[in-house]
Amino acid sequence: MKGSVVQPKKLPSVDKQNQEERPSFFKQQLDLISPFKEDPFLAHLTTPITSSRAVKSYLGNLPAYKVGMPPLLRGMNIGLAHGYFIFGPFAKLGPLRETEATNFVGFVSTISVILLLTAGILIYGYVTFKKQPPESIKEKSLSFLSHIGWYEMASGFILGGFGGAGFAYLFISMAS
Repeated sequence: MKGSVVQPKKLPSVDKQNQEERPSFFKQQLDLISPFKEDPFLAHLTTPITSSRAVKSYLGNLPAYKVGMPPLLRGMNIGLAHGYFIFGPFAKLGPLRETEATNFVGFVSTISVILLLTAGILIYGYVTFKKQPPESIKEKSLSFLSHIGWYEMASGFILGGFGGAGFAYLFISMAS
């Protein structure tokens, strides 16, 4: 009985005599979309996109899902990407794009957004992860889904965000 899966009951078949004759295209039933693990109560569908090896490999290489990565480095990796890419729209598409201060204003705007995102990350961590007793903290030191790990990830995010924004600012300032 252990490990057994409850199979849903099969619905009775439709009366074939009263059913209209369909074209041959519809006779070939393509099961491209089905319930995840054949359980319709999981609220997830298996599609060619969600179940492909390429997508699983790509998602497995994102910093949030890498195995064995410390929370601080995880946050720095995520923050560097966000700081670097948030700078561009502020500097090149902002209202001061035709002035000499466009890069500096974009840098300050990016720092402001990184601060707001870090505040959101910290608030989420405060609400989601309750303080744990000291004996369980040592066991989850590499997990960022704990009280301490989440705050380490947030610290890395703000450092990486500032570093990414600073790098983008210097790169664009020297290039123009």
